[in-house]
This record gives sequence, structure tokens and C-alpha cells, in this order.
Amino acid sequence: MSNLDNNPRSMAVTALTRVSNGAYSNLQLNQLIDQSDISPRDAGLLTTIVYGVIQHRMTIDYQLKPFIKHPQKVAPWVNILLQTAVYQMQYLERVPKRAIFNETIQIAKQRGHEGIRRFVTGVLHQMDRVGLPDLDEITDPLERQAITYSMPKWLIESLTNQLGAAKTQSILASINQPANQSVRVATDQISLLEAQQALRDEGYDFEASQVAADGLVLKGKPANQATLFKNGQLTIQDESAMLPAESMALQPNMMVLDACAAPGGKTVQLAGQLSAASRGQVVALDIHEHKVKLIKQNAKRMHVNDRVVAQALDARKVGDVFEDETFDAILVDAPCSGIGLIRRKPEIRYEKQLTDVQALAKIQLSILDAVAKKVKINGIITYSTCTILNQENRDVVKAFLAQHPDFESVRVNTKHDLKGSRTTDYLEIYPDDYDSDGFFVSQFKRVR
Repeated sequence: MSNLDNNPRSMAVTALTRVSNGAYSNLQLNQLIDQSDISPRDAGLLTTIVYGVIQHRMTIDYQLKPFIKHPQKVAPWVNILLQTAVYQMQYLERVPKRAIFNETIQIAKQRGHEGIRRFVTGVLHQMDRVGLPDLDEITDPLERQAITYSMPKWLIESLTNQLGAAKTQSILASINQPANQSVRVATDQISLLEAQQALRDEGYDFEASQVAADGLVLKGKPANQATLFKNGQLTIQDESAMLPAESMALQPNMMVLDACAAPGGKTVQLAGQLSAASRGQVVALDIHEHKVKLIKQNAKRMHVNDRVVAQALDARKVGDVFEDETFDAILVDAPCSGIGLIRRKPEIRYEKQLTDVQALAKIQLSILDAVAKKVKINGIITYSTCTILNQENRDVVKAFLAQHPDFESVRVNTKHDLKGSRTTDYLEIYPDDYDSDGFFVSQFKRVR
């Protein structure tokens, strides 16, 4: 085993190279950490560098550009290595510049050859002599905002048009902060107070969620090391993601459809409100067979598999399988652009285009159309997304209600009465509101 195998900076280059080829950052990090013998401290540095480079990539590339004369001749991994160096220099104040330079040059030498070592050394020393470009010198305001916050122009323009300049600026300033580690207590199995005491006894530092009633925000130790997690009494879930199921306020005997369910986080939350003895059940659908397995695994882990039936089915084809008025309540947590998850999945910002958003809005509406007749009269459809763009949220709601006069909008209520003074029935959560994921929740009641 070479000494690069457990070097967090070298491992960061490996992870970022894989992410640039289409892999998910969180999965790559988990895999690399699991396969190595690095200390928790080094694992923390690795995670910080990987997420940091992805979050600030446009800024870093802008700052690197003057120092790389022929970018087409630079191997992708070498460019990524230099990105990691710039990130550490700019954003990790406690890391000495000497350590950054020495490690970066050593990695260049060991992973490449003498020519690459000389090139990397030259770039680092020139940056040190000349200094990095000043972002304030970018004259175009939109370009400056895009480079400063590492956000595509189309996304900044869309948010500015929809929310105004001040709210957009607030969102941009928040999205490159670290994501909170939040968990949901399975209160069908253990009370919130008992769970808090158990976490305290294991040395966890936490605070109650201001967003979701059963949520906690943990600090320090990873949540998956807790005994409660291992026992299936605790699950890792963003605070905002808990709101759709919480707002549905189910009765124990209800028949519920989770139309777009994988990997099953909301499925198990819904099932926790039901009773197998009262014949309550969640039918959980996903288009992919391998994802249906994840739902089943999740249901088993959280001890609700007696209330969950998971099957592979495109939600747009529910009419082929289910009779009209089969369900008391339906959740459509629709496939979306995921723009609300940027803090947690930073690469999303570079992968999506406005055309993707428009195409997804059509899919979202077609799923709602398909499930509309499957809910009973006086039953409620809950529609949610993890995005913050009107095209996939307000506009879809407006289109659905216009096409379905047998439904009316009803107010989304949460246990903490979030945004209680809002004038809309739907609930919009932005990343800067509570330092949670961006989310949208709306509800429609079938009146005839």
C-alpha cells in the first residue's frame, strides 16, 4: 500500500476525478473512507476538500485560469489537484500554506512524473508571488455573482426574476455553508425525550429541529454510529424532507400511496403514522426495480415492513394497477431538479439546465394527472419537491388545479406552524430560511 492510499489530499483528487466523470460525491466519499484506514480527523479534511472544491469550482477555476497557459495540455487529475490547492489556500485558514504546497507537490510527483511535479510547483509558486485574481474586478454584475458564489448564470437569473435580488443574494450566501446533520426520531417506537436522553448518554451534542417536530440536528459524531440508528429508531433525513409526511396527519387505518418513493425515507415516515392492526398500509412505488429493494430495506430497518408494500411501477401508469378512489391519501414527492439540495449535493448546480427544469415540470404534472382519480373524495394529494424554482412548484400547482376542477387547494399545516403568517396555501422553504434543504409542499383536496 502506497502512502497515497491514506493521504486525505490524494484521496480528494481521486474522489473529485470520479465525480467529474459522473459519480455522486457523497457515495464516493463514503466508499473511499470505508476502504481506507484514515483517522476521523483526516476523513474530515477529505470531506471538506471534496465538498469545498465542488461548491467553489467556478470561483477556483477563475482564479486558476491566469496561471495555466495551455489548459488543454493539462491532464484532468492535475487540474483537480491544483483546484484542491487553491481551495485550501482560500478557504481553509488553519492549514499552513507550506503544508498545502509540500503535499500538493508530493502528490504530483507520486501520481505523475517529474514534468508534472515541475509544472505544479511552478503554478503554486507563481500564485504565491502574484496573488490570485480579485473577484471584485469582474465588471459584469451577473458574471461577478456567478463566479463569486459558483452558481450558473441561468439559475441566478431565474431566482432573481422569481424572488427578487435581495432574497436571491441571501440564498447564494447560504448555499456554500456545510449542510446540517439532521435525523428523524421514529416516534412510533420511542419518544422524542427518550431518544434525546439516549443520544446524550452516548455523548451526542444536538438541538431540537425548528423545522420538523420529530427532527434533531446533531453535531460532531456521525449519526449512523448511534445505537438508536443501529436499532432502527432513528433515521438520517433532512429537516425539510420530513415536512410532507408530517403535514399529511394520517389516521392509523388509512390506505396511502407514496407514488415516487425510493429510497423510502418518506415511506417509513408515513408508515410510522399507520397501524398494521388497523389495516393501515403504504403502497410505495418506484420506476426502478433496484430502487424498490432500497424501499424494502428501509422499511425493514425501521420496523414498518408490516405496513409497507413496495412495487416497481411508473407512477404515470397507476391506472393500469389500481382502481379509482383506492387511497385515503397520496404523496407525490415528485422527481425534480433538486436545486433545493445544493448545500448537500453541490454538483447539482453544474448538471442542470433550464431545459431540464421545463421537462421535469411536464413529468410532475403527468404524475399528478395519473394519480388524481386514485384518491377518495375528500382525500388529499400532497405534492412536494426538493427544488426552489417556480416552474416545478407554483406553476405545476396552478396547472394541476386549472385542469382538475374536482380538486381545491388546501393549506399545508406543520406541527411547528412554519411560516404561519404566509398568505399562500403551499409552503416554500428556502435554504437560507432555516439552514435546511430547499423544499416545496402543497396539498389538494378532492371535492367530487
